[in-house]
Amino acid sequence: MLTEVILPKWGLTMEEGNLLSWLKQEGDRVEAGEVIAEVETEKIRNELEAPVSGVISKILVEEGTEEILVGTVLCLIDEG
Repeated sequence: MLTEVILPKWGLTMEEGNLLSWLKQEGDRVEAGEVIAEVETEKIRNELEAPVSGVISKILVEEGTEEILVGTVLCLIDEG
């Protein structure tokens, strides 16, 4: 089963963020709650955590991408 990892809304006024870096790459195993990326918003730098355990099967947004809308799918994790 594939799980979509989306850019969450970390604040009431947050509408977008910038993907600073991936800490994991395609093919890497991750555990639920493990930090997989760093995202910057208007106010702070946030750590994006894996919502499930599995393998990152596809990264859909490249490092350095700016103005990513809340709800955008950033990567896919294969739980299988």
